[in-house]
Amino acid sequence: MTQLLAINYVKWSLLAPRQVQKRVLQILLTQEQHYAAADSNSSSTTKSFVPCKVCGDKASGYHYGVTSCEGCKGFFRRSIQKQIEYRCLRDGKCLVIRLNRNRCQYCRFKKCLAVGMSRDSVRYGRVPKRSRERSTDESSRVSTTDADQSDSESKQLAVYDVIQTVSQAHNANCGYTEEHTRNLVRKPLAQPPPTSPEDNEVASSTAESLEYQRCWLWQQFATNITPSVQRVVEFAKRVPGFCDLGQDDQLILIKIGFFEIWLSHVARLTTNTSMMFDDGTTVTRQQLEIMYDSDFISSVIQFANTFNALSLNDMELGLFSSVVLLTGDRPGITDVKSIEHHQDKLMEALKVQVGRNHANDPQLFSNLLIKLPELRNLGAKHTAHLDWFRINWVKLSLPPLFAEIFDIPKCEDDLQ
Repeated sequence: MTQLLAINYVKWSLLAPRQVQKRVLQILLTQEQHYAAADSNSSSTTKSFVPCKVCGDKASGYHYGVTSCEGCKGFFRRSIQKQIEYRCLRDGKCLVIRLNRNRCQYCRFKKCLAVGMSRDSVRYGRVPKRSRERSTDESSRVSTTDADQSDSESKQLAVYDVIQTVSQAHNANCGYTEEHTRNLVRKPLAQPPPTSPEDNEVASSTAESLEYQRCWLWQQFATNITPSVQRVVEFAKRVPGFCDLGQDDQLILIKIGFFEIWLSHVARLTTNTSMMFDDGTTVTRQQLEIMYDSDFISSVIQFANTFNALSLNDMELGLFSSVVLLTGDRPGITDVKSIEHHQDKLMEALKVQVGRNHANDPQLFSNLLIKLPELRNLGAKHTAHLDWFRINWVKLSLPPLFAEIFDIPKCEDDLQ
């Protein structure tokens, strides 16, 4: 689909370059709304789709106290009836989704219990009608404490749903996950083509030679980072609350938040001497300093080092990315309250998940929140560096989506 969009972009740009460039991101956002629906295995009756609380597949009904699919219903019944004891090879922290629900039976069973499946419902089956009638009076006398407990459990399940939804979105749309980067092979950035004798005469000074290198490096950098723009759009469309916002606010959140989100992802592949993209292409620190400056790159590397020290897993990184995305005080935002409301829910989900995985480090969540203003400061500095683009755009051939997300001119009309 993204290739088709690129082809259409070329066609449209021949007709109306200024109008089309400003619509590419909007088109991606619109297309992703359809993908979000399709990703839920929905058909023409998308609105009636109810997900399984365990794996996210389409639920077939209310089984053992929880809306669940036939697969998880049968798995839970067999586990109880046969009294099977499972083991996990990853400390009981496996992600359970439709695509991998059979991979770890321990974590699948654990999640069945966590979302509320009842052992007794399997053991005793349906309750006879007379027994239900006799218990009516008792049920009507449920204490306030029980009601409060039920409300608390409902809130916990809501948080768990947010964690699952964001985790699935992150794993499906991030090229920097642990699994994807585990076996990456480093490869250097492509070298600039040899210059002609005429170019050598023009680029006679060191400054001109450096400018030529900078232009080449930026073009390679832009080409490598553009696929991440598309992935962040796809991720954003699956973050709870994002689709409820107006499209103008959606565009602002993605355009301003993209670099911060991408930087939190690429930090995993950043060292004191280099930065590696999700395909293994590696940019050296010296090359980065030519593109930006030494102070900015030192700040980026410092952030990467301290961020990596927090040892976030993919689930936590996805939640952190969603919190960065839904920042309500971005310039130009209109529906600030709605964005802050959704961010609060994501923040709570992040706090719960970090607390589960890092119980021995109670300060980790606070240390993670400190990274938000640090990221924002780096994003502002990055925007300032892009002023060089806006002056030298005629020297560069940039991917349309990269130019749009960073507001880089592509033609004379864009300057008006």
